Amino acid sequence: MSLNTMKRFVLVMLAALLFCGSIQVKAQNEERKLYFSTEELPDLIKCLPPPPSFNSPEFSYDVVRYQWGKIQRLDSVRAAIARRDAVWTYDALLAEFSNPFGLTLSRTETPEIWKLMETSLATTDQMRVAPKAYYHRLRPFELYEEHLLSTETEAELSGEGSYPSGHTMRGWLTALLLAEINPARADTLYARGWMYSESRVIEGAHWQSDIDATRAGASIAFATLHTSPEFLTQLQKAKTEFKWLTGALSSTDDFSQFVNLAEAVPDVILEIRYYSTYNFVGARVDGYEEPVALLTRQAADSLRAVSDDLVKQGYRLKIYDAYRPQCAVDHFVRWAADVNDTLMKPYFYPDVPRDKLFKLGYIAEKSGHTRGSTVDLTLFDMATEKELDMGGTFDWFGLESHPDYGGDPDTGVYKGNAQITAEQFHNRMILREAMMRHGFKPIGEEWWHFTLKNEPFPNTYFTFPVKRLE
Repeated sequence: MSLNTMKRFVLVMLAALLFCGSIQVKAQNEERKLYFSTEELPDLIKCLPPPPSFNSPEFSYDVVRYQWGKIQRLDSVRAAIARRDAVWTYDALLAEFSNPFGLTLSRTETPEIWKLMETSLATTDQMRVAPKAYYHRLRPFELYEEHLLSTETEAELSGEGSYPSGHTMRGWLTALLLAEINPARADTLYARGWMYSESRVIEGAHWQSDIDATRAGASIAFATLHTSPEFLTQLQKAKTEFKWLTGALSSTDDFSQFVNLAEAVPDVILEIRYYSTYNFVGARVDGYEEPVALLTRQAADSLRAVSDDLVKQGYRLKIYDAYRPQCAVDHFVRWAADVNDTLMKPYFYPDVPRDKLFKLGYIAEKSGHTRGSTVDLTLFDMATEKELDMGGTFDWFGLESHPDYGGDPDTGVYKGNAQITAEQFHNRMILREAMMRHGFKPIGEEWWHFTLKNEPFPNTYFTFPVKRLE
């Protein structure tokens, strides 16, 4: 067999092995639901320069570094680290980064961080396959016909190609991702990532130019991951988990048991008054960063039952407010103390003196809304495409807002009233009865205000802002 024929045979066999391996990887990746397919990821053949030729100054440096790596093996501690870094599993990799990260990384102890790392690494592992096959660069131990530090891996690595370095891709990407979750340990994590890639030179498995180029490839992979909405969602979960485990996230900052109301109850209409300027304050209220409504999962589930009930009757729920952060309540308190601010008085409290708002209970330093299971709402008539007339506006400070102003809410019997008509009282009762049927309790001062009877956090006043939960 001629030399050229032998080379073609080797390349065909290599391509076949890579193809079979890619089928297996593809099957595993489909189970993991990766952030990107191979075709959607940057092509490192186009992104990175080719490995240096044997007669180049760059390769001369590769040779010098190979000799440096062999000297490092004489250091038993550094050699042991290089051996551990050679293990090609996510478990071994993340075990090495646990100490610099500051937490033990595992499927059971840090499930959200683990899911982020495993899916990110499996996604970007795809990027090394094509350039390895394309360049098919001889590894140092193959060229010099010497042994690897971890001799047991020689058969697996022989003939695979050294450019780029899969280990370096994983190690440097791991350092970048973990540093984003725990910025306080970034320096230590980057140093460990650098050491992890240098272990490949000490092993004799890669040239220095392999790992130098691959660090750039890992940075490209890192940037690409950040264009995936699914990745960003999981990254936020990982950050929240880290804060929770390290005590940086107090119980009042934990929004993990809350949901976006518009997703949990698809038929609702949102008019978040405290995000707008049309409210008794006359300005956007602190803590309302987006015009969304949040509730605890339990309250949202019960409200979904209310919505389904009322849709059958021809109505939709319109939400004015739901979860309210403590900083918003603090804003109300500051506003109430400024007796000179009467901008919205004609619209919401024409008959109530500003200095009486606390005494009469319209403003308080704590709100049930802040516990996450209270909602302010009204009814929208699908036939007329208008709100039902409730005989008064949301957040009207006055007796007219009381459910019993015009009738007995316990019996539903209307009593003649000059300001509340029988129809308006009846409309209030439609909302009230539906809410109570599905586990909510009303209050005696506001016809629009209801709290879940069995609220999950009766003593917790949350502080996270109102914005869409990812």
